[in-house]
Amino acid sequence: MADHAATHAGHTHGHIAPVSMYITIFLALMAGTGITVAVAYVDVGFFNTAVALGIAVTKATLVILYFMHVRWASRLTWLVILASVFWLILMFTIGMTDYLSRDWMGVPGR
Repeated sequence: MADHAATHAGHTHGHIAPVSMYITIFLALMAGTGITVAVAYVDVGFFNTAVALGIAVTKATLVILYFMHVRWASRLTWLVILASVFWLILMFTIGMTDYLSRDWMGVPGR
């Protein structure tokens, strides 16, 4: 009994989400997987990668917000996540500038 009182004294507990929310998010993730498979069989030309990445980002966002409880997290957690997303975008941008500018100088000896 003393352990129970000691663990609750002055400590806050995280958000407790209902099971129905987890089931709904799980079904949304399964629907996203089904849409991903269906879109793989449809040729949308140049937008194939963009559609696949859009679905993947949506599913990852659901997982981060609900299964990792970031939706109910502190502002510091949100700041860390936003900084991480900013850093990821920065790294992709730097990588793409290198990749897209490789033909500008030409290949020596060609």
